[in-house]
Amino acid sequence: MEKILMTRAGFAQLDEELRVLRSEERPAVIRAIAEAREHGDLSENAEYHAAREKQSFVEGRIKELEGLISRAEVIDPAKLSGSVKFGATVRLVDEDSEEERTYQIVGEAEADLERGLLNIRSPLARALIGKDEGDSVEVVTPGGQKGYEILSVEYK
Repeated sequence: MEKILMTRAGFAQLDEELRVLRSEERPAVIRAIAEAREHGDLSENAEYHAAREKQSFVEGRIKELEGLISRAEVIDPAKLSGSVKFGATVRLVDEDSEEERTYQIVGEAEADLERGLLNIRSPLARALIGKDEGDSVEVVTPGGQKGYEILSVEYK
């Protein structure tokens, strides 16, 4: 079974989501189903069908999180240094627009571009791996070829 790389923060976030689903969401859905059943005919009971649909989602997400957590390999970026690798926080400048961006390279399960968490399997992350501060990288994006310069590499 393949290990899934995660930062300590990403692991904690998934673990907390699992805790909430098990201790709060699951019992709430069970109560909602019981209440809807009391309303009688289940074939035309929209509340019942909505609660069952939510139960299916919650149970599916619990199984997904349990699988991720069981295969997680937690890496503490603060203990790393050197060129860009998993866990690095990289500050880049777009060579065309001069726009600066900062990303932390993380595992697939915790990636969220809006929060600056870049999937290690993304084209940009793959281009950055092994590079150092001051290096330039070329990345093929859906919008065409983009060039970036690495301004800084930190591990925190």
